[in-house]
Parts: sequence; C-alpha cells; structure tokens
Amino acid sequence: MIQENVNIKALATYLPERVLSNEDLSVLFPDLKVKELTRLTGVYQRHISAPDETSADMAFRAAETLFGQNEALRESIDFIILCTAGGDYNTPASACILQHRLGLIHDCGAFDFNQGCTGYLYGLSLAKGLIMNGSATNVLLLTAETITKTIHPEDKSNRAIFGDGATASIINRSDEQQAGLGEFVFGTDGSRYEEIIIRHGRERYPLPESAQPDFTDAYGNIRNHARFYMNGQAVFQFSVSKAPEMVRQLLEKNKLAPEQIDLYIFHQANQVILETIGKKLRITSDKNLICLANTGNTVASTIPFALESARKQGLLKKGTRVLLGGFGVGFSWGGTVLTI
Repeated sequence: MIQENVNIKALATYLPERVLSNEDLSVLFPDLKVKELTRLTGVYQRHISAPDETSADMAFRAAETLFGQNEALRESIDFIILCTAGGDYNTPASACILQHRLGLIHDCGAFDFNQGCTGYLYGLSLAKGLIMNGSATNVLLLTAETITKTIHPEDKSNRAIFGDGATASIINRSDEQQAGLGEFVFGTDGSRYEEIIIRHGRERYPLPESAQPDFTDAYGNIRNHARFYMNGQAVFQFSVSKAPEMVRQLLEKNKLAPEQIDLYIFHQANQVILETIGKKLRITSDKNLICLANTGNTVASTIPFALESARKQGLLKKGTRVLLGGFGVGFSWGGTVLTI
C-alpha cells in the first residue's frame, strides 16, 4: 500500500456536563420500552449541551483541552476546519471566530463545512490535501454538534439515540514513513436526502414563513418540520448495505486484505447497525469497536471519540491498521485506513 505520511498527531474530546440517562428518559416517557431500546441502540446515557452552549463553544473547549496537553501546538496551527451543522451565526464561519478565541496566528486559513456523519472522514481528507499541496503544515480539525437542540422535546426515539459532543484533532506530516492516512473512498446518493433532514429554517423553507405545527408520526413521536427528522428504517437499510461495499472498495484501493486490518471503527450510529455490519463482513467482535454507551450518536464526532476510546484501551499500537468508515446524512459515505 502506498502510504502518504500525513497523520493524526493529537486528539482531544469534550462532552457537556449535563447527562441524560435512560432512567431519565423512562421518567419523561413512561411508555418507552427502555430495555428493548437500550439493546437496539447500545446507548445508556448521552450528554446534553447547556442552553447557552453552542457547537462553537464545544469545539473551543475540545481544542483548549488539546492545547492543554501540549501548549506549543497552538502556535503551529496554520489552518482550522470546523465540521458542524450549527455554529454561532449564519455568517461569518465559526472557524474564523475560533481562530481568534483560540489565539491562533493570523496566517491561518479557516472554514466551516457541514457533512454530518461522514464529517470526520471528509475533514481528514481535506486536511491531508491541504498539507500535501503545501497550503498548510498543521491543520486543526474540529467536529462539534449540539444536535439535541434540534430534536423535538417529545421525540422520544431520537432523544434516545443522539448526544452532544466535540473533538479536536491536529493533522500534520509524520516522521514515520509507514504511518498515517491511506487512500480515501467517498460516495453520495443525494436522492435519499429527505431520510435525515431538518426541513425548515434555511432558504428553501425560511422561518417563520414555513413554520408548521407539531404532528405525531406513526410511532407516536412528536415531529415538526423545523426539527430534526430521521427515517430510522431507511437509515438502517442504507448503512448495512453500503458500509460493506465501502469496506471492500477501501481494501482494494489501499491494496490490503481483510486480515491485514487490526481494528474497524465505523460511525457509531447504533448498536444493531454496527453489529449487523460486523456480521456481514465477518468481523470478529474484538475488531469491531462499539463505544456509544455513554455518549450516544454524536454525529461527526463519533469516530474520533471511538479513536480516543481505542487509545485508552491500549488498542492502538505502532503499526496498528485501523479502517475508519462513516455513513449517514446526505446520504453520504466515506472511509480510509489509518496506520498508527
């Protein structure tokens, strides 16, 4: 495999203080089948951003945690990328505000992008491209989503799955020639865009002109077109069919055999999706990392959260090959192979 020596140098995470447990949900929704839901989702609790806490605030705290581990890294950042569907304002980009809040140098590029569940993979690819073409040396890649603010308070299904969180990664050239990010695979099926959507609030359906009253779906969830919506069944079918195809393409593109992958880290959508993908690909449970019990689905942050979990468990050693795969909103998918 041809390995470009661009690597993830450092990684830090942030979770809001407030925790919403499954026991809390059972009080809010007495008819909720918590045990069955926990078995399917794998989520026991999730963190909820404070009322005045934005995605940019969470990204700032993740970055400050990272710099707290090595303050010298702050002065080296010459590009900042923020993946979020939120942000402080419609304009300017929150990445520009974060450049100032974090005290980064002025010779620093900055932009936001919105890519949901595949955001970390897109961010890694963008960072690698900037470094390889000489536009940047040290890229600060941030993922942050206060998705719980977009979910209807009475939408028990999505409240049980999603949580808020943020991560900060530094991407740069590696001294280890055999370590780093391999080739990427990306794909899109935009015909399925309505399966995960917040319909109202932008130019197509601006608020308040398009504001609609609440309505109840077939499963008893309260919905509103200005709130987050996800067709769970459609997302499940897409994920379990597309992820195995993406893995096969990744292995072929990186000239690797399945047995050469030491660990698989997929977007942590929910327990049953990850287990089904593992069965389809015949991945043993020790190689298929599942770690959303305490965070829930944090959208673009799930893969870096999982990487941090793998590091703490001692699963990432020199030479370890990790296949990273994301899939979801768009519909979109993407992946790469990371050699530690």
